[in-house]
Order: sequence, then structure tokens, then C-alpha cells
Amino acid sequence: MEQAIQIAGALLILAAFVSAQARRLDTSATTYLLLNVLGSGALAYDAAHGRQWGFLLLEGVWALVSLWGLIAKARGRAPSPAH
Repeated sequence: MEQAIQIAGALLILAAFVSAQARRLDTSATTYLLLNVLGSGALAYDAAHGRQWGFLLLEGVWALVSLWGLIAKARGRAPSPAH
């Protein structure tokens, strides 16, 4: 089951990344942020369960920053894309 969570989380993050690189999604798009929140959240959960502290730090922060972007966007204060 852990492998399935890891693969699903990684695929969500990679889908967002590939879509952004292919210019199909903007990095401030709701879909991009949601894919990152779900993917990194799943990986953070798995890392916490496995007591992999470095991986938990990486994925936990990734999830929180993505969530922050979603909340800012919902409030109408989404950050503009980097130039």
C-alpha cells in the first residue's frame, strides 16, 4: 500500500510539473496547485508514517506552500507568476 501512495503522489506532482513545462498549466493555476497539494500531501503522509524526516520536511513544506497558494488564490490574492 505504501508503494501505491508513493507512486500516486509522485504522479500527481509530475503531472503538474510536466504540464507547466509544456505550457499547458500556469504555476499559479488552481489545477497546478491542487495537483501539488494532493501529491505532496500523500508523500508527506507516507514519509511521516515511515519516519523519513528529510522526506517529510521536503514534501510537508511543498504541500504547505501549495496550500498557501490555493488559499491566496481563493481569497483573490494569488501571487503573480515569476518573471
